[in-house]
Amino acid sequence: MSTPHVVVVMGVAGTGKTTIGPLLAARLGVPYAEGDDFHPPANIAKMSAGTPLTDEDRWPWLDAIGSWAHGRAGLGGVVSSSALKRSYRDRLRTAAPGIVFVHLTGDRALIEDRMAHRQGHFMPTALLDSQFATLQPLEPDEAGVAVDVSGSPEEITERAMTALAALPEPTQ
Repeated sequence: MSTPHVVVVMGVAGTGKTTIGPLLAARLGVPYAEGDDFHPPANIAKMSAGTPLTDEDRWPWLDAIGSWAHGRAGLGGVVSSSALKRSYRDRLRTAAPGIVFVHLTGDRALIEDRMAHRQGHFMPTALLDSQFATLQPLEPDEAGVAVDVSGSPEEITERAMTALAALPEPTQ
């Protein structure tokens, strides 16, 4: 890739967005932004209490991520965001039309096990069912790739790099 993509690493909680995002950014030589950092405190409080966010809760969060992605157009960057629904990805694309998605996918049991072993994260395992129920995988007309999360972070990142290399150059 001669022009770096702005990549949104997406998927349900526990797929490794916060692990793979920085690794992917390092491989691409671009900055990484943690999507959770864009949440207002009220969203984090709701999730910490085990309450799923509503679409209304998510719009300001998605707008903040979209603004960051827009600012990275032509420069490249990687940001994490669950981006579970098509409408969420459409909102991100409205702000940053050239973004591409890396959808981290995997077996529910594997993801639940990983969530159970992580420390210091506000998202409880109890919300995983709601995440899977909400998930709308990438559609054929959406710029992006699906990447399986089995294996080591380095293996997952390598699969993502290979898949991204096959995408067309980004439009600005």
